[in-house]
Amino acid sequence: MSRRGRFSGPDRFEYLQALVTEFQDTDSAEAKQQVLANLANFSYDPRNSDALRRLQVTELFLDMLTEESEDLVEFGLGGLCNLSVDHECRDEILQSGGVALVTGCLSSRREETVLSAIGTLMNLTTASSRAQTTDRAVLQCMLRFSLSKSTRLRNLATVFLQDYCSQEQVEQAQHELQGHTQTALGIPLPEDPVGGRGGT
Repeated sequence: MSRRGRFSGPDRFEYLQALVTEFQDTDSAEAKQQVLANLANFSYDPRNSDALRRLQVTELFLDMLTEESEDLVEFGLGGLCNLSVDHECRDEILQSGGVALVTGCLSSRREETVLSAIGTLMNLTTASSRAQTTDRAVLQCMLRFSLSKSTRLRNLATVFLQDYCSQEQVEQAQHELQGHTQTALGIPLPEDPVGGRGGT
């Protein structure tokens, strides 16, 4: 059913190139969102990683993280989360200062965006980048997300804390949060699931 399974070689590259060109040329906000969503979906297939790197789609996704449109941010971050599984794409994101941009998206009101941000940070965590991806502000966010009523958000934050952070880091972050009502990165203690696609 998916077009992704029908393309190979030059056809695959040409189709992806056409999508990138359409995104760059269109003035329609709705068309941009649709094309970006398509690119994010294609980035899920590792067979497309090389073509997407050649077309600088990694940079395109990063650029979307500072857009005002929550849809563009969501789709751009979803694409980055998919691409960051690829080692070369991961290195591109790290070299482009992507950790700070992704971390900034942890304050989104959209659950899908926050989940993609956490997933991307997981994929970006290496021995050399761990200091960035698991810094104090990120850990405090994860601790708050681990108390969310949203099962997906709570579980993913818990996995991040358990698998990507040291016990010492977590205990230090917990200590720093005790007695404080202010929040890391402006993120409130979750009372309800973060808003979905229809959020404001």
